[in-house]
Amino acid sequence: MALYESVFMARQDISTRQVDTLADDFEKIIKDGGGSIERREYWGLRNLAYRINKNRKAHYVLFNIDAASDAIQEMERNMRINEDVLRYMTVRVEALRDEPSPIMQGKGDRDRDRADRRGRDDDRDTPRKSKADKKPDETKAESPGAEEKKDDAPAEAEEKKDDAEAPGAEAKEDAT
Repeated sequence: MALYESVFMARQDISTRQVDTLADDFEKIIKDGGGSIERREYWGLRNLAYRINKNRKAHYVLFNIDAASDAIQEMERNMRINEDVLRYMTVRVEALRDEPSPIMQGKGDRDRDRADRRGRDDDRDTPRKSKADKKPDETKAESPGAEEKKDDAPAEAEEKKDDAEAPGAEAKEDAT
């Protein structure tokens, strides 16, 4: 008998209990065909990359199967008929995995991995600074020329006012 990995996606509308019932039905088809299910993993309700039949999410289930190709074909035929199954894929493999699938391994590590993320410009030896850690003088100006520009702004505004008044004042003097 050959070894297979099969994943199917079920509609988001159905409950987890109904997904288990679907998986039990497919497992029964494999067993009736003389095969066996080595592992069954429920990956949960996950977001889809794009909409499929107006669904944005789907329940994912993985099977590791040891069965003849006739049993696999019958299971896939039933998956095509069932309206709750959005997509499925069955792949023949050389050996079945002993450890959990990468999807299941990543569920517990997600928070730890995000805490370790850094930008590409960060120095790896120094810890990252948050806004709360910065000193008040660091948050004022990012470049030394920025303070000078702020101080010069009122003086420039006064000069513009004087220039605007000057032509009007000359016109009044000429009129008298």
